[in-house]
Amino acid sequence: MIVLSVIYLLFGLILLGGGAWLIILSGSWFYALAGLTLLITAAAIPRRRRWAQWLYAVFLVATAVWALLESGFSWWPLATRLGLFLLLAIPLLWPPRTQPSGAVVLIPVWALIGAGLLASLAVDTTRIDGQIANVNGATNTSLNDTADGSWHAYGRNNFGQRYSPLNQINADNVANLKQAWQYQTGDVKGPQDVTETTYEATPLKIGTSLFLCTPHNWLIALNADNGEEQWVYDAEVPPQSQRQHQTCRGVSYLPPANGNADAIQVQTATEPAQNLDSIQCDAQLFLPTSDARLIAIDPETGARCANFAEDGVLDLMHNMPFQQDGYYYSTSPATVADGKVIVAGAVNDNYDIQSPSGVIRAYDAKTGELVWNWDPANPEDTAPIASGETYSTSSPNSWSVASADEDLGLIYFPMGNRTPDQLGMYRTENEEKYASSVVALSLETGQVAWVQQFVHHDLWDMDTPAQPVLLDLNTDSGQQPALVVPTKQGDVYVLNRATGEPIIPITEQPAPQGSIEGDHTAATQPISGLTFRPPTMREADMWGASVIDQMICRIQFRSLKYDGQYTAPSEQGTLVYPGNFGVFNWGSIAVDPNKGVMFGMPLYLAFTSTLVPKDGQDLGKTNQGEAGLNENGGAPYAVNMKPFLSPLGVPCQQPPWGYVASANLNTGEVVYRHKNGTIYDMTPLPLPIEMGVPGIGGPIVTAGNVAFLAATVDDYLRAYDLSTGEQLWQARLPAGGQATPMTYLNSQGEQMVVLVAGGHGSVGTTPGDYVLAYKLP
Repeated sequence: MIVLSVIYLLFGLILLGGGAWLIILSGSWFYALAGLTLLITAAAIPRRRRWAQWLYAVFLVATAVWALLESGFSWWPLATRLGLFLLLAIPLLWPPRTQPSGAVVLIPVWALIGAGLLASLAVDTTRIDGQIANVNGATNTSLNDTADGSWHAYGRNNFGQRYSPLNQINADNVANLKQAWQYQTGDVKGPQDVTETTYEATPLKIGTSLFLCTPHNWLIALNADNGEEQWVYDAEVPPQSQRQHQTCRGVSYLPPANGNADAIQVQTATEPAQNLDSIQCDAQLFLPTSDARLIAIDPETGARCANFAEDGVLDLMHNMPFQQDGYYYSTSPATVADGKVIVAGAVNDNYDIQSPSGVIRAYDAKTGELVWNWDPANPEDTAPIASGETYSTSSPNSWSVASADEDLGLIYFPMGNRTPDQLGMYRTENEEKYASSVVALSLETGQVAWVQQFVHHDLWDMDTPAQPVLLDLNTDSGQQPALVVPTKQGDVYVLNRATGEPIIPITEQPAPQGSIEGDHTAATQPISGLTFRPPTMREADMWGASVIDQMICRIQFRSLKYDGQYTAPSEQGTLVYPGNFGVFNWGSIAVDPNKGVMFGMPLYLAFTSTLVPKDGQDLGKTNQGEAGLNENGGAPYAVNMKPFLSPLGVPCQQPPWGYVASANLNTGEVVYRHKNGTIYDMTPLPLPIEMGVPGIGGPIVTAGNVAFLAATVDDYLRAYDLSTGEQLWQARLPAGGQATPMTYLNSQGEQMVVLVAGGHGSVGTTPGDYVLAYKLP
């Protein structure tokens, strides 16, 4: 009895104290009342157990009603509200032998509420069911004559569709997929590496070989049939603690002059390729490095291309202002189009207001000669910069992957912000115009054809993160050349790629006002007619692993500044939802151009953003990457960004946090949305409970009506029925699969699916160095 009373007393004090704090913050009264009830129960147990049972029965009923009103009939929200109280009731279920007892009421109440809670497991209130039935009917041909069995660019071709016309693996037989081979690169995270050292590469398949890069910028050629190593080129990138990212998403390819892109014969090297003498190259691979070089490499031997730049190496720091080591580099592949290799780069977020430029540059793909440069802060002057001049300081950059349409003569860049992200007072009129947008540039001159902005005066790191996807759509206005781009805030914009005009309407909505002195917020923000934005977060949406965890999350929620999406950063601390990871990120979406539908992985995780006045104080360790304290050198405020987590390290908002979803690109209708992924690798016990978990990475789709996606924080590669979104197959991975898969035909005519699995530093998935291939038996 005494032990039970102490347990109730302890929980009662915690809930009463935290609940009182929550009431002061204008939050829910439930937790204080629950704590008071437990304290009364604790006092009643030693002498008047009947009181405790009757009181607790009434309390359980009241709690169940409150939980249903707040969250509806949904397991995960109900479990954290009711679970602890149902467990605490168990010792009260047995009545004393010598006197009447309230257990005759408590037992059925406990059983009924427990049964109802279990029944909610069968209900998914977040699920949207539907089936893809429409056929687009527009003419969609493969760009650059990419052979059906090949994969020549990051998104298969410069249209970025992540669509393969292969159908050997289809929805009827994909469940039979087996691992065909496995290769380990040997490139693993070292003790001097930054937190976000991560495998994000999608291999190319050219001829009979695969080409992929690793986090430390090794370029590896593998036999596409069996995964045997053919050659390795190590760019020998030195460690640098000021990099935010140590990754490589992919390489680019310039086909041979004869036009037969797959006519290469890769030789197996007997020594490291970087030690070979450079040669005159016909076909070329382009490797971006994290020390700001672009290296041209012969795909057959791995030797550098003597015809390109300085012995095959182009220094991307040329004409840059403020050349701090580790502040500028390319994590994404360059785009090869119209005889040019067009390069953008990442500028470290929030490290210093005086940083390198976000300039985009086009070089002759054979010689490395600068053809044009487009600097968002100086957009009209695209002629090659003169020797001794410098580009603009800290101008908006494009760190993700571009797309190109050579028939229209345009290249499309997803744009980020001028650093710092959360302080807008340093931005010029041009920088405001081109930030957080997609801009279409002339392939010939670099001049702007059009720009469409997705966030006005962005203070939330809502840069456009994903490669635009190009296809043709049959619309009510006839066939249109379309561009589809998903955004961090959850909108999917469908534009005419020739003009930038919306195909699916864009409207403006009022935005929260108020910012720090010297800055401002935009009066309105755009929203697409096709959107996966979450509703405005409420206190009732708080979660946690227990009712106490949830109460603390509610206290945190009420302590933050939050007036809905686009609440300005503050010294108080602002809730940013969707958070910095975005609803969509660099993994983009996959599009079936014949059906006119997209397949993607919407993600929902809130972040917090706190401006830290410096006032000459020592901030301690800064420049901690995308999640942590960053200095904003030269600015009056540092910024501290982090995921919105409970004390136990789980998201404060209730699940699901991740889905797979599809939408009709003609109508803007969301066809289906299903929670995706399990907590198998998130808890001490390997429980395969489908919860809808976070992830980062991208999908592909095929003519076999199958979508492939890894990305989630549980280590699996999965296949889905594209028509319905139902999972058809999964394979356990030896490391985190935070990369986008690809598919091709081997020399025997067998369709292969390949994924790089090496984990993700920021997400915290299992590290590794694996390349895994699957095929039908």
